[in-house]
This record gives sequence, structure tokens and C-alpha cells, in this order.
Amino acid sequence: MKRLLHLIITLLISSYCLGQHKADFEPVFRKSTETTHKIDKTQTYTFGYLEVLENRQSPTSNTIKIPVYIFKSRSKNPQKDPIIYTVGGPGATTMPSAQYMKYYQYLDDRDFILVEQRGNYYAKPHLDCPEWAKVLYESRFPDFDPKSLDARLQEAAKTCRERLHKNGIDLNGYHTNAIAADINDLVNVLAIETYNLLTISYSTKIAQVLLRDYPTRIRSVVMDSPLPLEVNYDEESVQNLLQAVNQLLIDCEADDTCNQAFPNIRQRFFNYLQDKTTNPLVVTVDNPQNDSLATFYLKGKDLITIFTSASTEEVANIPFEINKLLENDLTSLKQQLSSLLTAPGDGAGLGMRLSVWCAEENPFNTQATILSETFKYPAVEGLSPAVFDDEICQIWGVKRVAAIENQPIQSDIPVLLISGEYDNETPVKWADAMSHNLTRSYHLIFKGWKHTPTTNWGNPCAMQAANDFFNNPDQKPTPDCFNEIKSPQFKTK
Repeated sequence: MKRLLHLIITLLISSYCLGQHKADFEPVFRKSTETTHKIDKTQTYTFGYLEVLENRQSPTSNTIKIPVYIFKSRSKNPQKDPIIYTVGGPGATTMPSAQYMKYYQYLDDRDFILVEQRGNYYAKPHLDCPEWAKVLYESRFPDFDPKSLDARLQEAAKTCRERLHKNGIDLNGYHTNAIAADINDLVNVLAIETYNLLTISYSTKIAQVLLRDYPTRIRSVVMDSPLPLEVNYDEESVQNLLQAVNQLLIDCEADDTCNQAFPNIRQRFFNYLQDKTTNPLVVTVDNPQNDSLATFYLKGKDLITIFTSASTEEVANIPFEINKLLENDLTSLKQQLSSLLTAPGDGAGLGMRLSVWCAEENPFNTQATILSETFKYPAVEGLSPAVFDDEICQIWGVKRVAAIENQPIQSDIPVLLISGEYDNETPVKWADAMSHNLTRSYHLIFKGWKHTPTTNWGNPCAMQAANDFFNNPDQKPTPDCFNEIKSPQFKTK
């Protein structure tokens, strides 16, 4: 009886303490000697984990850990307002950037803070989906039935979701609002009076939420390749891709040297894609995993990757590579296909990507528009504009966000918008539209560049522009290097 009474008292005390801990929970930053990456010994930094609630709407929620690097400025007299940086995705990890701080100009003037988004690779927990990656890998081989792909992906999503749930993960806790709140918590915990934000691609949505919901301490914001809250990405992605390809090839034809080398390349390329949609290109490559051969049947929607797979540094080669394809020179294409067969991915961050997309993008899509866009363009017929099919999001089963998350923000905080001229993922027109509601904004368009200009290591001009802006956010940055950027000198031989 005594033992039973002791057990009851122990359980009551434990329950009380647990409830008290959750109800009175306060975010905390705990330093750690174990880092995610090896850091240069010359760089002074602090590493640790921000501990926050997984589901901010539930006082009994689990806590999660978000890795953070605080890199000290190289300046002897640094500015007091640090830069907080998180990358795109959703589902991409920020932490690998920690290895390359010597290349980041921002540290010349102020501290630089890297924040992992909850659910990504180095966060605890990490929402991976290797089941999904395995299906995508297997779908690349000749013996895979393409008609089974949708069903296999649906099963992979179901399996991944069930595994994460079994591990105690609340998928409704992983979305842009929660990430913005995490960053605001970090600012409070570190007692930062004012700070600057550097965001790219998807993380520009995080910046918009912070500007709307937590503006008090924000001094300035750089949005590189902005994705507006109000844009329905899935409804536009195919048309944006075709417009970017079209513009690049128009620029080639306007260049005498390029046009002479590849006459009428725009029309010939789109005709080629349309023909291959009806009569697929058959390509056989060596399988690097064994001694067998793998045969691909490529349609226009597959061959358009000759543009999408090219980086900014490779833009000048695109007409040359297109012409090789038109002349049935498949050497580059075969190299690309062989690389697809090397090994399956690990599905890193995919669960996070699914949670964000299915809560914030999919609910605002018009499925009739998605279907229409899939079959509207003869050159890439069958290319779905949706990142995830509606059926996948139904399986993932997260709650949709409020309507305000699909509406534009307004702000008078200084913002620098940066775009690449040939960016099909977040086109120039989106940043142009945003600027009307950001009353103290400036917009720089990098001619001939693609997505996320500040990460172009071959030419750090966009990084310099961003750093100039952080140093003087009331003036449009005009570094000399920006004026030196001209239209691409297209490769012709």
C-alpha cells in the first residue's frame, strides 16, 4: 500500500512538473561544443541550439532544437546590428554555409548569424523522407512502370507520414509562421536590439512574415529571389519557365554572333521539344551502378532541363548546348542522365517541404488551373506546374494556414529586392509587384543571371550589393561591379 501511494504521489508530481514546464515554457539558447561542421580556426563563433515548442498552439507540445551559429565580425569595431541568415527550400539546410565564412563579405562589418529552419537536416528532429527519394530513384530505370509513379509516391508519402507520427512528430508545427516565430524568439533570447535579415528564395516568405508580425527590431531586409506570399507558385511555374527560356533565346537571336552561329534557335528548339513530346528521344547510357545499360525515353518536358539544370555561370553555354541537342549530339545529355543513376537521395528535409507546401501553397491552388497548365503548352505537355500533387497533400494531412498567409504584406522598413534576369523559379515580375507595397524598397536585376544571385560564387557582386545595402539601407546600392554586368557573351563553339 505504501509503495502504491508513493507511486501515485510520484506520478502526480511528475505530471504537475511536466504541465508546469510546458505552460510556463520559455525559449532558451544553449551553447554546444559539438558543431554541425568543421569551422576554420581563425573564425570566432558560438554554436548552440535554440529550444522552442514544436507546436506553438499547444502548451503541451514537445520541444525541438534548432541549430544556430553566431559568427563574430572580422571588424575591430563591428556594427551593433547583426545579420540573420537562413536559406531557401523549403527543406534546404542552412548549416553547410558555416564552412565558408571567409567568403562572406557581411562579416567585414557585423556579426553574421546562421539559423537552421525547424525540421531541416541538422534540426532535432529532422523531417526526412527517404521513402520518397527511393521511389524517385527507381523511377529513372528502364524497368520502372511510369504509370505506377503516382501510386508509388502516394504510398511513399503515407509511409513517411506514419513513420514521423510514430516518432512523435507533429507535422502541423512545421510552417513559415513557426519559423518566423523561432527567429523572433532567437532575437529575444540573445537580447538583440536591432537586426538585419538576409533571405533567399523560399525564406523570403519568412522575411515577409517577420515584417508583418514582428517588425519592431528589424532594421533592414534583403530578399534575394523573392517569393511573394500572395503568389500561387504552382499555378505559374510552367509559364514562368517557358518565358525565361524564351527570353534567353530572344537575346541570343538579338546578338549577331549568337544568331549567326545558331539561326532561328528559339523556334527550332520549341519545335524540337514539341516533336519529342510526340516522338520521344531514345537515349541509352551506361549504368554507373553496374555493367548494364539504361534506356531513357525523353519528351519535351524532360529535355527542358537543358535550361533548368544550368547555373548562372553556365547561362552563356545554353544556346550552344541546345544546338548540340538539335544536331543530335547527346554527349552532354548522356552525362546528365548518368549522374541521375549514381545513387538515391536521402530525402533530407522533404517532410518539412511537404508540411510547408501542403499547408501554405496547395490550399490556395485552383486544381482546374493546375490541370490546364499541365497540358496547355505543346513543347512541354504533361509537365505539371505543381510541386506536389493534390493527392499527396491530402495524404500528408496538415492543416491549412489562414487566408492572410496568401495576401501581400505592406511595410516601410527598408528592403532590397534582388532578382536574376533569367530566373524562372522566382521571376523578376514578382519582385516588381512586391515593391509597390514596400514603400522603402529598391530592386536590383542582374542581367543574364538566374536564381539566388547572392550565392553566385563566381561573381560576388550581388553579395556586395547586399552588404552595401546593410551598411546604408536608405540608399539604393550601386556597386561598380553591377554596372559592369552586361548581357551574356554566348558561347558559339
